[in-house]
Amino acid sequence: MKKKVVLALMMMTMAAACLTGCGKDGKTVKLDPENPVSLTVWHYYNGAQQANFDELAEEFNATVGKEEGIYVEGYSQGSVSDLEQAISSSLAGEVGAGDLPDIFSSYADTAYNAQQEGRLVDLTEYFSADEIGEYVDSYVEEGNFNEDGALYLLPVAKSTEITIMNKTDWEPFAQTTGTTTDELSTVEGITEVAQRYYEWTDSLTPDIPDDGKAFYGRDAMANYMIIGMKQMGQELFEVKDGKMVLHTDRDLLRRLWENYYVPYVKGYFGAYGKFRSDDVKTGDILAYTGSTSSVLYFPDRVETEDNSYPIEFVMLPSPVMEGGENYRVQQGAGMAITKSDEIHEYAASLFLKWFTERNQNLRFIRDSGYMPVKKEANSMEVLDEVLEDNKIEMNEKAYSCLSTVMQEYDHTRYYTTKNFENGYQMRNIVDSSLSDRAEADKAAIDEAVAAGADRKSEVEKYTAEDSFDSWYDTFCTSLEQMAGQEPAEE
Repeated sequence: MKKKVVLALMMMTMAAACLTGCGKDGKTVKLDPENPVSLTVWHYYNGAQQANFDELAEEFNATVGKEEGIYVEGYSQGSVSDLEQAISSSLAGEVGAGDLPDIFSSYADTAYNAQQEGRLVDLTEYFSADEIGEYVDSYVEEGNFNEDGALYLLPVAKSTEITIMNKTDWEPFAQTTGTTTDELSTVEGITEVAQRYYEWTDSLTPDIPDDGKAFYGRDAMANYMIIGMKQMGQELFEVKDGKMVLHTDRDLLRRLWENYYVPYVKGYFGAYGKFRSDDVKTGDILAYTGSTSSVLYFPDRVETEDNSYPIEFVMLPSPVMEGGENYRVQQGAGMAITKSDEIHEYAASLFLKWFTERNQNLRFIRDSGYMPVKKEANSMEVLDEVLEDNKIEMNEKAYSCLSTVMQEYDHTRYYTTKNFENGYQMRNIVDSSLSDRAEADKAAIDEAVAAGADRKSEVEKYTAEDSFDSWYDTFCTSLEQMAGQEPAEE
């Protein structure tokens, strides 16, 4: 009797072990090196990033690919929007659209649409739990669309935001006014410094009133709004059980309005070209907050109609709302594997595992301002080791950017909104609502002043309580209509 009990316990233990462990190892499929499988990868990489990808793909084909029987070929679809359109056309089966590739680069919303149509592989079939655990947790969570443990999007390179400044023109202002870069660590601090800079530049020409210059600009207003809300303890778009709950706390949105709209209409902030790096180049602003992937576009010279001169740069962490938590945006495309057959799916998983290993991943991002995706790779010591081992020289701006970000890595919580229906359209509303209103109202103020009105009086009209109420009501109504729901009670 005792033997039967022991045997039964042994069988139960083995079954439990299988349930908890057998499914964690990842499926393996036998490949034939004599008959290699070809994989097609669609991406949006261009320039140095495309060259880095092609170089790594060739290395994979000549080593692991040759040994296993896998050949990888990448195709750039142009821009991110071009790639998204190509994927959407394939999913819709449009005439002339190509078949979905074995692997494609994708942001979460596009991959989410593909997954909802049943076209993506659950990567946990081919990646073990330990392998997935090597990636930064928040990056992995972004690819878990249904909160069921499945993974549909593998992180390959991530970006966040950083503040980049024209150090050359900053220094005389800082020395004269006693301003320090420490003041730029908060959103409110940037607003105060921008006012000081406007007043200082205005004082340089006492015979010309109100000709102060803008200090600061911002790319990606949606990041300012969404991350600002999160730093203050509230999610603008809170997703629960696949459903989005909208939060439009008036007091929190008022703080965001006061620290973008108000300094903008007063002339302390500016936005003139397509990107804020363009505005630094023309000398219209000194600093901006934008994606780490934009650092290579920061100009080496200021070029105005009257002058041209070289400038140096300084990079700082992106600002946090005063008293808020240290959240920063998490963004950047991952890679998804499309459903086909086990041979192609398994081969694709082997390539992605190799491509995201520390050595390859850091070589891929070295000239981009992107961050590595493995936990072990997020340190300057590891980066320096990989650069030295591979005898690679890294772009100075990209290196400074990564150094700034990695110094903050252990103290930063990265955040991105989860996917939900109409999420892309709602983000577009957030991206344009406040900035479009600020731009239009600043133009109206300038027009009134040109016609003889007093600037101070005009600014006071546009920064009064009813001006905020007008924007706030329009903003909330637009989001509610797109969401088809009422906002949550605050």
